[in-house]
Amino acid sequence: MKKLLALGVLAVAVLGIGLWFIQGWSGAGPAAKPTPVLIAPGSSMVKAAQTLEKAGVVASAERFLFQAKIFGGGESIKAGEYELPARASHSQVLSILQSGKTLQRLVTIPEGMPSVLVHERLMAAPTLTGEVPVPEEGSVLPDSYSYQRGESRAAVLARMQAAMTKALAELWPKKGPKSVVTSPREAVILASIVEKETGKASERPMVAGVYSNRLRIGMKLDADPTVIYPVTKGRPLGRRILRSELDARNGYNTYAMPGLPAGPIANPGRESIAAVLNPAETQALYFVADGTGGHVFANSLPEHQANVTKWRAIRSARGEM
Repeated sequence: MKKLLALGVLAVAVLGIGLWFIQGWSGAGPAAKPTPVLIAPGSSMVKAAQTLEKAGVVASAERFLFQAKIFGGGESIKAGEYELPARASHSQVLSILQSGKTLQRLVTIPEGMPSVLVHERLMAAPTLTGEVPVPEEGSVLPDSYSYQRGESRAAVLARMQAAMTKALAELWPKKGPKSVVTSPREAVILASIVEKETGKASERPMVAGVYSNRLRIGMKLDADPTVIYPVTKGRPLGRRILRSELDARNGYNTYAMPGLPAGPIANPGRESIAAVLNPAETQALYFVADGTGGHVFANSLPEHQANVTKWRAIRSARGEM
C-alpha cells in the first residue's frame, strides 16, 4: 500500500513538473511591454538566449535553451533587430527569431520635401550611423524607407536615390505628346514646381498643363516657389516675398526669366512626375487659390484678374490681409 502511495505521489510530481515545463514553453513571458532585442550576426542559440534574458524577455536563458531543444524543431534563428510582444511566451519568442521578421524602422520622405529637410530627417534617425551630405535636389524619390538599427545613412540615402532613378526609367517612356519637357531632368524640375504649387493630388495634371502651356509659348512661369528656393533652399519663407526677391536674377526666379529654373526646387513624387509627362489638355494659362485648398484656373488674363479679386476678398474676410 505504501509502495502504491509512493508511486502515486511520484507520478503526480512528474506530471506537475511536466505541466510546469510545458506551461513555461507556451505560457506568458516576463516582459511587461513590447521589447526590442538585437540578435547580432553570428549569434549562437546560447548567445541569443543570454541576450533575451538580459532584455527581460525570458526569465532563464538555460530554461529557454532546454525548451527550445525539445520543442523548437531544429530551425536556426536569424540575426537582426526584433520587437518581441509583451508577455511573449518562449514558444512565440523562438518562432519570431526563426521567422526573420525583423523590426522595420521607417524614415518617411513626403512628396515635395526639399533636400535640406531630407538631410535633417536622415540625420535625426537615432539608430542610423555615419554622416551624409545634403543630397542633390530632386535626386530622392519621396516614400517610406525601411532600415535596421546600425545601418548607415549613406546606404539608406542610396536606396532613396536608386528609387528615383528607377521611377524615372519607368515613367519617361510613358511621356505623352502634350508634354514639353525634353529630358528626365527637365521632368523632375517641372514636377518639383507642380509639387510645391498644389497640395491636391487631383490638381497636379492641371497645374502641369498650365505650366506646359506657358513654356510652349515662351511665357514666364511666374511661380512663387522658384522665387523662394534660393532664399531658403526649400524651407518655408514665413513671410511675404519681397520685391527685391521678385526682381532677383539667380537662375531660379521664374518671375525674372522665361523657361525652367536651373534645377529642381524639391524632391517630387511619382504622381507629379507623371503629371508633367502627361499634363491635362487645357487652354488655361493662369491659376489662383480658391479658398478651399485648391485653385481656380483661367484661360485669359481678365478672367484670372477676376479670380484674383475673389481670392483677395476671401483673404480679407478671413483677416489675412
